[in-house]
Amino acid sequence: MASRASIELERVSKRYGAHEVLHEVSLAVGQAECVALLGHNGAGKTTLMKLLLGLTRPCDGKIRVNGAEPTHLLGKGLGADIGFLPENVMFHTAMSGREVLRFYARLKGVAVSTCDRLLAEVGLDEAARRRVSTYSKGMRQRLGLAQALLGTPHVLLLDEPTTGLDPVLRETFYQRVRQHQEEGGCALISSHALTEIEARSDRVAILRQGRLVAFGSLAELRERAGLPVRIRVVTGAGEASGVAERIGAGLHLDHINNETLELSCLGGDKLDIVTRLADLRPAVHDVEIHAPGLGEVYAHYSAGDGPQ
Repeated sequence: MASRASIELERVSKRYGAHEVLHEVSLAVGQAECVALLGHNGAGKTTLMKLLLGLTRPCDGKIRVNGAEPTHLLGKGLGADIGFLPENVMFHTAMSGREVLRFYARLKGVAVSTCDRLLAEVGLDEAARRRVSTYSKGMRQRLGLAQALLGTPHVLLLDEPTTGLDPVLRETFYQRVRQHQEEGGCALISSHALTEIEARSDRVAILRQGRLVAFGSLAELRERAGLPVRIRVVTGAGEASGVAERIGAGLHLDHINNETLELSCLGGDKLDIVTRLADLRPAVHDVEIHAPGLGEVYAHYSAGDGPQ
């Protein structure tokens, strides 16, 4: 990650009357980085994106996007530096997909000659001349992706971007985001699809009731949470109990039967236990290790009592 952050929030708070939507949120997204923004409905994710877009101002704190206040970027023409995909995309249904994309290209000051290539990238080349009114929800989502990628936006803000996309197009989308990162851009992706975002984000930010309760890589958040690693051991017939007795300390026995035992331990003890299991061959036939996934990490932090 490069030294200068593309997105910076410093103790940002946002209130509507007496209701505080965000409370002293501080985070930074670096160049060439993809950050997943997670939180329950009403946690403040959409408000945070509106602040980054310059559509509303913080009540307290500072925000910088590419070193400038978002409202300044808005005055210069938002599309030059930021690509945005809202959760619910809406386009003029009487226009064709090509006409819609060319309209946004002109707004962003982008050559309309690039539109056909983008429509092909998102799988809409054959439907480009059809009216948007004939598009399915997934097709409209793909048109929204093309709109967000118009030009060379340095920052991508994507709110539930793969809603309505089939698995092949989801993979194509994330390949395009990775290409954007390789070119030096960053992405902030709000998503409830934890399984698909887990392997595609560099760091994770978790909001709960307007507060940032966790921010870091998945490995860092696992360690801070102290979530156990699960180990499944396959043994020879009738040898599971003997293996359990010989492994020693540092683990918790969750389940055992004639040929398998399931253990749990802290992440720091994992390598030591695996080494001990390797020394118990041939009684130990196989070992499977299951580290806590993003779903478990998210459940831990979203149910906690305070920032971590």
